[in-house]
Amino acid sequence: MSTLLVFCPNLIGDTVMATPAFRSLRQGFPEARMVAVIKPKVAPTLAGAPWFNEMIGFDPKSSRPEERTPSVLRRLRDEKAEIAVLFPNSFRSAFLAWRAGAKRRVGYARGGRSWLLTDRLAPPRDHLGRFQPTPIVDYYRAIPRILGCPDAGGNLELYTTEADELDADRAWDRLGLNQTRPIVCLNTGGAYGPAKSWPVSHFAELARRLVDESGVAVLVVCGPGERDAARSIVDQASRPSVVSLADQPLGIGLTKASIRRSSLLITTDSGPRHFGTAFDRPVMTLFGPTDIQWTLTYHPKALHIHHPVPCGPCQRPVCPEGHHRCLKELSPLAVFRAAQGMLQGQGSGAERILAL
Repeated sequence: MSTLLVFCPNLIGDTVMATPAFRSLRQGFPEARMVAVIKPKVAPTLAGAPWFNEMIGFDPKSSRPEERTPSVLRRLRDEKAEIAVLFPNSFRSAFLAWRAGAKRRVGYARGGRSWLLTDRLAPPRDHLGRFQPTPIVDYYRAIPRILGCPDAGGNLELYTTEADELDADRAWDRLGLNQTRPIVCLNTGGAYGPAKSWPVSHFAELARRLVDESGVAVLVVCGPGERDAARSIVDQASRPSVVSLADQPLGIGLTKASIRRSSLLITTDSGPRHFGTAFDRPVMTLFGPTDIQWTLTYHPKALHIHHPVPCGPCQRPVCPEGHHRCLKELSPLAVFRAAQGMLQGQGSGAERILAL
């Protein structure tokens, strides 16, 4: 049985957008042993998925020796892999695949690593030679094709485990949530930087309107770094039906299971946004500094909202102008009206972009 090493993307959202390519690899190599090389903090994103026989946690900065380069390299050499598939564009991933002895090393020719690859893809560029905004889903789907794998479609795909669902049962019971009333999930931030964040006061006003005028309950999901923002939204909204996960035992599995149960996800352009798409939930994404074209997902229940400004999209983690108008001037009332339409099933059938 042949072995494939699959170096997964380093971010949660990118990992979800790679799931069509993972599916394609599995269809192309149905009998192979597929081993994911993945950041330990990202690995729970793929828990329950059927594509990989094993996941090896790799983080060169980890405090755990078994997750650092020397230990991981020994494990990869033991796999005696025929093929290494590289989703990150990093030099490190290509060097590690080469040192692991993989006979074929497949990835994009970027970052000075072409000489380490046996099968190279050219990244899309415009007529001036600049990287051309291309949906990451399609960028990743091109990688398995060079190995002769079938195109498995562009639908994102995730799973929850029994433990994830039990965690959600417990958290939702403690928060007084139930499935008889529609639940709207709000997702506030992301690891990219503060420029992606919609103001907490805007989220709070939106939550109030959703409860008072649409009759739903609101659950603010969050990671460890967004606990304070989630608590502030609940405090400022000042409605019993607005609650958060901030004081629950947090984990990616709990967030996945909560979003899977929701009637609508309203989110910044951060990783959990793609959980909604992967579970076929209606998703409204609030864009600020990032170019929407990079992360189109062909989700028929997606609405991407942005407020055009002369300086955007700047692709910067912190507003270089200091005003953050792209998101501060995105009105909670306008977002609420769009959310009402989504709750009523309006506009489903095609991914949409709306300037407000």
